[in-house]
Amino acid sequence: MKIGPKFKIAKRLGAPIFPKTQTAKFALSEAKAGRLKKRRGNMSDYNRQLIEKQKMRFTYGISEKHLRRYVDEAIAKSQQPIAHLMERLESRLDNVVFRMGIAKSRQQSRQMVSHGHVVVNGKKITSPSHKVRPNDQISIREGSKQIGLLTNITEEHAPQAVPGWLKFDLKSMTGTVASAPAHDPTESMFDPEQVLEYYSR
Repeated sequence: MKIGPKFKIAKRLGAPIFPKTQTAKFALSEAKAGRLKKRRGNMSDYNRQLIEKQKMRFTYGISEKHLRRYVDEAIAKSQQPIAHLMERLESRLDNVVFRMGIAKSRQQSRQMVSHGHVVVNGKKITSPSHKVRPNDQISIREGSKQIGLLTNITEEHAPQAVPGWLKFDLKSMTGTVASAPAHDPTESMFDPEQVLEYYSR
């Protein structure tokens, strides 16, 4: 999915949803803009829900069509639609590659998957939306371990950033899905409840 100018999008949504906007410069810009936002008055429920929906969509880099399908599935199949929705989003292969620290962003991990550099249970998968499951093994294809995107992974990898539901061995560049993803609201820059309300209108 093509995404426009990330700094402008993050500024419009009021959240550093892209890695390149998670900087002191962006935080300072938002602090200055805060005074202007207060003058706009109270935001309508619809606009608030729309912004939260856009935050979620851009965070995971998915299309409107994909997000709508995930929301409809969560509402139809679960008594806990928020947990179901977040589990589905986190279970995307491109997100898992990013969460393991193999890629610096979800956009980069999506590129790696699409180009055939990622293997799941010994099989090359080229669909970023592929759903991983507990006990699945994710690794970098042997012939892809020297690609430019992985040049500095040994120096830059942050093992403490890998969530508890994933395991990753840097030496072999192999990871395992230890359990189903657990949603931690404190880690999200969006409110999934508002997203569900947006689609329930």
